[in-house]
Amino acid sequence: MPSQTLVIIPTYNESENISGVIDNLLNLPEPVDMLIVDDASPDGTADIVRTRQKEYPGRIHLIEREGKLGLGTAYVTGFKFALEHEYRFVCEMDADFSHNPEDVPRLIEPVKNGEADVAIGSRYHNGISIVNWPLRRLILSFGANVYARLITGVPVKDMTAGFKCISRDVLEKINLDRIRSNGYAFQIEVHFRAYKAGARLKEVSIIFREREVGTSKMSKKIVYEAVGMVWALKIRSWLGRL
Repeated sequence: MPSQTLVIIPTYNESENISGVIDNLLNLPEPVDMLIVDDASPDGTADIVRTRQKEYPGRIHLIEREGKLGLGTAYVTGFKFALEHEYRFVCEMDADFSHNPEDVPRLIEPVKNGEADVAIGSRYHNGISIVNWPLRRLILSFGANVYARLITGVPVKDMTAGFKCISRDVLEKINLDRIRSNGYAFQIEVHFRAYKAGARLKEVSIIFREREVGTSKMSKKIVYEAVGMVWALKIRSWLGRL
């Protein structure tokens, strides 16, 4: 029986992680399919994915893009793929094991059973659940989330969370072509648009672990974009232009 769930994983230079993520996800008790959106990784990430597709026929999809186009556009591409292929539940997840694949069923469950329309893997729902982050980054992230929550009015503690499950109905209500942000700002925008579309958002506490191999994609530009995006979203909402 085909899976109703698609897990979207954007990649850029994740050759050291992607094979392990594939095995962990596709051997879960909860059947899921995967879509890897690769931004022309020079380290051969896409080549590894193509090899693994032969071992899991029909369960691993791959979209290769011509350059480093960013997290936000990768997820929008994935959302459109999910809608075109009639998946009912769509998950976002990082490729670096900062998100535990074993938590995926915990995010799918409340959406599948009707408790929520978006289930968010939250680092701040039950205190702070982050391992191996430097204090400066933790303060920056926590402060950004408080700021985003206060400005947007969305009742979510982890507004920048990139680990979640979204129902198909929510994606159909959001105008995906109007999403322009990347990084932290993209996650804030998705949560804001879902909330304004009437979606029920539920936070599920997870433990977030800093990547052990590979390089973080975090940058000051990503943070600054998020700061400006919350006001842009608020103003667009006031003007009825979401």
